Amino acid sequence: MISTETALFAFLGGVLPAMVWLYFLLKEDTRCPEPRTMIMLAILVGAIAVPIVLPLERLAILALPAGIPVIIAWAAIEETVKYALAAAVVLWRKSVNESVDMVIYMLTVALGFAALENVLFLIAPFSGGNILEGLLTGNLRFVGSTLLHVIASSTIGFAMAFAFMKPRWVRTVYTSVGLILAIALHALFNFLIIDGNGSYTLFAFFIVWSGAVVFFALFELLKYIRYHRLPKNTC
Repeated sequence: MISTETALFAFLGGVLPAMVWLYFLLKEDTRCPEPRTMIMLAILVGAIAVPIVLPLERLAILALPAGIPVIIAWAAIEETVKYALAAAVVLWRKSVNESVDMVIYMLTVALGFAALENVLFLIAPFSGGNILEGLLTGNLRFVGSTLLHVIASSTIGFAMAFAFMKPRWVRTVYTSVGLILAIALHALFNFLIIDGNGSYTLFAFFIVWSGAVVFFALFELLKYIRYHRLPKNTC
């Protein structure tokens, strides 16, 4: 039985880092901020994805050979479920009316997913009284796995954003390519962390932070394309 104290520490340690990322990332779109209700909905959708993903990942372990096949399957399951729920619940709504919105909502869904996933990862060390281990786990996930989810899901968001005004079949192609790239990035990170037995951890983090640099560059480009001809305070 998990104590109330353990649950609280795990919740705070898992959710707060994700919300810190969300705060800073949303400040990238202060000109036309998204409705708070939509942001909360996207976070909830991301969290709902976790209990859907977990049994599917267990099935992958049972059905596939250990190693790379399972790692790829896990990445495919997580990225596909996150995108599918975002598309089904969030992305079709009227408030999602700009190209940059695709990125904003995909990264918000990713942070909702990462927040609950972080909570589950922290329960074990906190339950065993290993506070230091729990803090270390939380810090590593803050700069690693949480950011990975943002970058991977944002890859899909960018693909949809740059095809925002294009015909439906082009948007489908772009989204499919974005999903494949997200899965590949996620699988590569997991492979370096899991299969490398820790020896490639720094390289994995280098890939994620390099992805973050690309993310901000693409986001600035997307904002320029969308806003540079609009009058000030116009959305």
